[in-house]
Amino acid sequence: MNRETVIVIDFGGQYNQLVARRVRECNVYCEIYSYKTELSKIKEMNPKGIILTGGPNSCYEEGAATCSSELFNMGIPVLGLCYGAQLMMYVLGGKVEKAPVREYGKIEVYVDRTSPLFAEVGTKTENMTGVIWDDHRTDTYATTCWMSHNDYISEAAPGFSVVAHTADCPVAAAENPEKNLYAIQFHPEVLHTVEGTKMLSNFVYEVCGCAGDWKMDSFVKQSIEAIRNKVGNGKVLCALSGGVDSSVAAVLLSKAIGNQLTCVFVDQGLLRKNEGDEVEEVFGPDGNYDLNFIRVNAQERFYRKLAGVEEPERKRKIIGEEFIRVFEEEAKKIGAVDFLVQGTIYPDVVESGLGGESAVIKSHHNVGGLPDYVDFKEIIEPLRDLFKDEVRKVGLELGIPEYLVFRQPFPGPGLGIRIIGEVTAEKVRIVQDADAIYREEVDKTAAAYAKDQGKAAPWKPDQYFAALTNMRSVGVMGDERTYDYAVALRAVKTIDFMTAESAEIPWSVLQTVMNRIINEVKGVNRVVYDLTSKPPGTIEFE
Repeated sequence: MNRETVIVIDFGGQYNQLVARRVRECNVYCEIYSYKTELSKIKEMNPKGIILTGGPNSCYEEGAATCSSELFNMGIPVLGLCYGAQLMMYVLGGKVEKAPVREYGKIEVYVDRTSPLFAEVGTKTENMTGVIWDDHRTDTYATTCWMSHNDYISEAAPGFSVVAHTADCPVAAAENPEKNLYAIQFHPEVLHTVEGTKMLSNFVYEVCGCAGDWKMDSFVKQSIEAIRNKVGNGKVLCALSGGVDSSVAAVLLSKAIGNQLTCVFVDQGLLRKNEGDEVEEVFGPDGNYDLNFIRVNAQERFYRKLAGVEEPERKRKIIGEEFIRVFEEEAKKIGAVDFLVQGTIYPDVVESGLGGESAVIKSHHNVGGLPDYVDFKEIIEPLRDLFKDEVRKVGLELGIPEYLVFRQPFPGPGLGIRIIGEVTAEKVRIVQDADAIYREEVDKTAAAYAKDQGKAAPWKPDQYFAALTNMRSVGVMGDERTYDYAVALRAVKTIDFMTAESAEIPWSVLQTVMNRIINEVKGVNRVVYDLTSKPPGTIEFE
């Protein structure tokens, strides 16, 4: 699609997706590319602006991720964040060195000069700390920002003015407005930076001159038109899992091409309890959607393929490949099929190592898990450019009911990655039953709180599920020794599913869940609660 774009150049920072996500919150489209991307390619994309991310290196060390000075002379506005700021200064002749005092966490940043980046940012203050860096300033404003750096900019590059400082950092922000170059030492993309979104908004609108045309109503309209043009009179097979992503993709395709679409739902035996029947109820012949719906019960087939396999990446790739094989078989039964549709979304692409510079976190069956040979002319991924919350907005634009749009995310490989180690039918039964009990109790308690208090429970998690560990331990039940599995409960609070914190579910709820699981689920004698945030962990276990 022809749209204004801001590019994030990734130097290996953990927040690369978050930077892009925050820019999109400003209604400006944003994509992530590695710092190794050729400048000629960047020029061809004609971006409205460029943002340089953080990174784990010191920019002055040999072999560190770097860029050419030409990047800063293309006439395109550039904003450097943390490592990106240090790199900008270093490449353009400034000085970066090990900081005498490391800054980490929430730090007060003092804005000393008028700057388009800090327009309407900060609170006027007279309580100055540290050194006064600019004797000619008139007013100083303070704002709370998130710092995370061992190095610091000790001297700004020629042509740059120091805009802000902290008690320990002489150059917290610097700018060369004539060249539209801006550098800030902190991370505006994280929520801990109180006015970070405003700063990014100032950059894309005041500096880059963006119009803000990235909106989901226009995305739906343009996507439907693009799909019709691509498909023509061809036949399309849609991989329908019943999750949010594939459901939105299916309805989007149905709006575009009608009965040229056949949706195949593969029940691979790795779904949540009763979920196969629920998907058929919604999308099947008795549902509300005009879809050609086919259900394939392939549970035993998948279990055979997964027998003896314990390594997470192998499980993902086996599940992904078997999905494709099932679709190929169904396509042959239908006749000639030209296209395969999948619900791939942007985080899938980035985490599979296909966007930016970050390491491969995990293969997604929609992306990195695809086999080399696929018996279709082309794969259509209409949601490939979207983050999860954008997918939900598209779903609402398409008229999909809210209870479907806002259902919990479910991984493509299903319970295959919520079962640590080998997957068997018995383990699937255990995790299905435990998960159903857990979600039932959380939902029931949260609903009671909302009814009583007139507002949502503050602890209500955004995603919560049970997983089966590969650990067995000794227990006592009915005066007899047991040697059964431990179930792990996971619950997180998150806005964008790129970062997450463990949810503080009331102890009484966890106790009820534990008692029910141990008493009602055969094969379990221990329940644990996962407190890990993302990062360092991921939301899923594998």
